[in-house]
This record gives sequence, C-alpha cells and structure tokens, in this order.
Amino acid sequence: MPEPFNLASYFVDRHAATDRTALVVGSREVSYASLAKLVNQVGHVLRDAGVRSGQRVLLALSDGEEFVATWYGAQKIGAVTAEVYPFLQPKDYAYYLGYTEAVAVVADAVTLPALREAGARNLLVTGVPESELLPGERPFRTLVDAAPDELEAAPTTLDDVGIWKFTTGSTGAPKACVHTLRSPFESFERYAVQVLGLREDDRILAVPKLFFGYARDLVALFPFGVGAAGIAFPERSTADLIFELIARHRPTVLVNVPTMMSAMIAHPAAAEQDLSCLRMTTSAGEALPAELHRRWDAAFGVPVVDGIGSSEAYHIYLSNRPGAAQVGTLGTEVPGYTAQVVDELGNPLPDGEIGPLRVTGPTIALEYHGDAEKSAKTFDGDTLTSGDLFSRSEGFFRHHGRADALLKVGGVFVAPGEIEDCLLVHVAVLDCAVVGHEVDGLVLPRAYVVLRPGASVGADELKDHAKAHLAKHKYPREVVFVTELPRTANGKLDRRALAARP
Repeated sequence: MPEPFNLASYFVDRHAATDRTALVVGSREVSYASLAKLVNQVGHVLRDAGVRSGQRVLLALSDGEEFVATWYGAQKIGAVTAEVYPFLQPKDYAYYLGYTEAVAVVADAVTLPALREAGARNLLVTGVPESELLPGERPFRTLVDAAPDELEAAPTTLDDVGIWKFTTGSTGAPKACVHTLRSPFESFERYAVQVLGLREDDRILAVPKLFFGYARDLVALFPFGVGAAGIAFPERSTADLIFELIARHRPTVLVNVPTMMSAMIAHPAAAEQDLSCLRMTTSAGEALPAELHRRWDAAFGVPVVDGIGSSEAYHIYLSNRPGAAQVGTLGTEVPGYTAQVVDELGNPLPDGEIGPLRVTGPTIALEYHGDAEKSAKTFDGDTLTSGDLFSRSEGFFRHHGRADALLKVGGVFVAPGEIEDCLLVHVAVLDCAVVGHEVDGLVLPRAYVVLRPGASVGADELKDHAKAHLAKHKYPREVVFVTELPRTANGKLDRRALAARP
C-alpha cells in the first residue's frame, strides 16, 4: 500500500464519484457521494470541537447514517475511534468516559440522559432540539449541516493508531485493544475478500449493533471496500424485526449470532419466511453449537459461515468457507494467519488435545490500553495467545470455551460447552448454559435451560439424557428452567451473571 493511507479515503472517497448505494437506513438509500460529503462535514465539526490527530472520539450513537459518517469523519481527520453500546447505564458510561479520556463524545436522544448523569463533557448531540440542550452540549446535526462538504484527509499511515476495539467485559472490566489502521485494511483483504468473497452487488444486514466491531466492519467497512451496501437500523434486534428487514431489503448476506439464529428457528412463523435472497449467513461472537447449526440448515437452508475472531485480533482469524462448512468446527485459518493449539508452556499440542490458541497474523493489537501486565501475557508482536480453548483435527479447529470457564468436577476439568451441546440435542431444549455451582465446597455443573415453546420436560429426564451421552461425572447435578439467558451487550452469554445467582 502506498503511504499515506487514510481509512475514510480508501473505503468511502474511492467510490464518491459513483451513484451506488453505500448505506440503507429505513426507506432511505444513501449514496457513496452523499456519504462522502457527510463524512467531510462531520470531520470539520470534530476539528472545531477540538479533536486533533491521535485523540479519541467516543461514539455513543444508535445505528444509522450519522453513526457511520461520524466514525469515518473521525478517521478522516486522523482521530482514534471508540464506540459504546447505546443502551448502557450511567455508571457504565462513566467508566468509558474516564477510560478513553475522549476529547469529544457524540451522542443522541437515546444515550444523552445516561451520559449526562455520567458527567460527560464536550457533548455533540443529535436528535435533540437545541432548546433542550444544556451548557457544554452542542447541536451536532445543525453544526454538520452548516459545515463545508470538502475536507483534506489527514496523512495517516497504516502504522498509525486509529481504532480502539473493546473487549466484551464478560470476564472483567472492558479493555481497549489498540489497533493501527493496518488491522481494518488487512482484515478486509484477507477475510472479507478472500474468505467471504464479498462483491459489489452485496447488501449486508447485521443482527448485532454497529458498536460491536464484528457488525460494524461487515456493514460499514468491508462492503465499502468493494462498493457494496450495508443496511443499518436503530432498533434493538428481534427475530420479528430481522425477518421484516430481510423481506423489505432483500440482503444477500446476514451477519448473525447463535442467539438470534436460535430465536429465528423457534419463531412461530419461521416456516413462512422467504430467505432465498441470502447467499450466506455468518456466525461469530460466541460458539455455534453443532445441533443449532443443523437446525438452522433444516429450517432455512442458508449456508452458515461460522468463524471466530476477537477484539485482540481485530476480526475473524479462523473461519469455515462458504458452501464448505464442517459443522461443529470453526474451520481453518483465514489467509495470512497461523494458529497453533499449545500447552501452558507454549509448546504445540498434537491433534485432538485441548489448549489455548496461539494466533499469528497481521491484525494483532498493539496492547490493552492501560494494562501492561495483561498486555505482556497476551501479545507478543504479531502473535496473540487467546484466552479460549481449542482443539485441532485434520486442519479444522473446534472451540471448547474459555479457559477461565472450565469446571473442575471430581478432580477432572469439564468444559461447560460440552454439556451444553449435549443438552441442545434434546428435542425440548431451545437454549441452555452450564456454570459451576458450589455445594459444600464442591463445584458442580448447574444447567440453565430454556425450553422450546410448548415443550415440557422434567429436570430428571434432562439429567438422564446427559448421562446417556456424556461421561458420568459430566452430567448437570441441577437443572434450572428459565425463560431466557442473560446476555452481554454483544449478545454473548453472560456467564458471570449466571454464576452469581444463588
């Protein structure tokens, strides 16, 4: 790549002379030309707000045109972007405000009340009447509309820091993985182009919200690299809404997560849905159980491209290939990455054995911001040691959960995912999660089970089902029936919330 490299110039401005659609929001189709002008206007507003190259801009916005334009506007002036979930509590926003030390915060009507309570300063607010703004809050859209629509791109390079990607916080306070601009460019070339084969006529719809890098990149970065279109919507994702959006916009790629896949399968009108427009659905964010994959295939017949990535590695580094998925696995390495299952000393393990994954590739983060000790344990140049457990067989990798989620039952380590996969095979089970529960000083597996609509089954039957298919010490000693499982903002199972239950 020639120097300099500006992310907004490469992914947006290259297509600004075309009339192709870049973004679909509701009934509106935003062209690349319109988006490029809006990006420039936002860049001017951010500069006027005091943002300089290398400083952080915090996006607390609902999904839509303004989210995308603000992200690229910050990139165009050489700032560093960080995004947060638009439905957080004030205490959570207070953490992010203090941690990022953002020079400017861009908010909307959804996030403004909580940000105010969190003590946010230098707020640029959209979707709220000027008369209702407080001192220190400025009308973002009014300023944008008045700004020039031409802007010279900052002379950033591939090696400049440009993106903070937050960990999910499922095992502690979220930390920012610090990425250079090389990460999004390389991930686009290696995963979006070489694995998914994205093309100009694609229209991509994501289930997760755009603050989650997995979704944002697949809606508003990777498709822009090939001149395709992303579909954005501000509402919370539900199976009803996803079916409606598919019917309305006829996307070619659905960016999915296992939780929504399960909800779509269980929907009473699932058999009536026309998903023929989809040439594939991706799955990531958490492990896709083999049984759920098979149910999806039976219900919809849309090929699933299951993979795994992380904030530490920027995006997907292991993936199945479209039309060639091996059910129950995460596929093989994305081009440009190498992966090894290792022991606690870092020595490669033979096929079939379980251990942490060591990943080497071009998109590994520089560090966890503000945590030198954890950074030293996780990052070594272009190599990452994952906190997840994997095994490898004939080149294909399987996920066995996080190392810190393992349960020691009767002196033997048990992976909760193995019990969960077994229970999901039962015809009555829609979803489940297994965590450790301490009884008289012993850790025993407790299963939280969500039943299919109309299904009825007793705890003893599910225990017997597990005993019949697993080693005897692995069956859940207790089964708790619930209507739903707790999830993080990214849609991942919140095991900490379950483990905290009495």
